[in-house]
Amino acid sequence: MAQSVAPGDITTQPGTKIVFNAPYDDKHTYHIKVINSGGRRIGWAFKTTNMKRLGVDPPCGVLDPKEQVLVAVSCDSFHGRTPPDGAAKQFRREWFQGDGMVRRKNLPIEYNP
Repeated sequence: MAQSVAPGDITTQPGTKIVFNAPYDDKHTYHIKVINSGGRRIGWAFKTTNMKRLGVDPPCGVLDPKEQVLVAVSCDSFHGRTPPDGAAKQFRREWFQGDGMVRRKNLPIEYNP
């Protein structure tokens, strides 16, 4: 029986949250560094809870050990003080489906008035 090896941790800079500052009548872009701090190749993907307002470029990818990528998270303009509710080195979405090992890191988004 093959033994699975846990992937290394993904490090992000910033590490705890993303902050967008007012005014929100223009599009804002925030850059996040995603780092594979482990010793094995990993696939990574961003998932947002508000796809109509937030964009991520690139939204997914593959990182070799100790490799890093700069990701742009953009917030489209909106009115108001607070937002309304609402193998080959190629990424494959199916890696995140099924019973394989997946690690998740949440980065809350804060909107400053």
